[in-house]
Amino acid sequence: MSKQFVIEAIMLAIYGELMAPSQPADYYIPSSTIYELEEFIHSPEPIMPDPDDDFHVRRVMREMSQFFDDPFNRKRLEKGLIAPWSTIPFTFPNGVTLHVVKVDDNEMWGELFDPVETQLLLTAMRFEIPLVTDQPDFQDRILEYVVPVQFYDIDDFEFALEQGISLHELRDP
Repeated sequence: MSKQFVIEAIMLAIYGELMAPSQPADYYIPSSTIYELEEFIHSPEPIMPDPDDDFHVRRVMREMSQFFDDPFNRKRLEKGLIAPWSTIPFTFPNGVTLHVVKVDDNEMWGELFDPVETQLLLTAMRFEIPLVTDQPDFQDRILEYVVPVQFYDIDDFEFALEQGISLHELRDP
């Protein structure tokens, strides 16, 4: 059985190993994070500190953006992502399935989280699956404001994939 995680599209570009996990993985990606790729591609600010890494990540982001802009895939997204919480799966090699999710930001947390963070949190809550992030400040705010989601730092992804901690274990210590 594959493990499920909520993640934003840019993390799949930055952390390429996520697309070749040691076990099957299903990633739930808010659709807005796919559209956000173009902004990152054309941003003058470096994404990665090393110029070679930055070039590589931007190339992967372009490939991802082109994949979702492909007429067939774009049409699937346009026709399938109409209602809130609708999902469209895309199966890839190595046991990876991307589930693009239509999430409407309901401004639940106002100024505490930006719209993408809010969508990630709402997706994790809706599907009751853990969130994977590489942003310590986001993790700190999740804890500070007691947002009811399970999350893993990207550095703990292999643990989450291989063993992890179930929601049942978290709720009933």
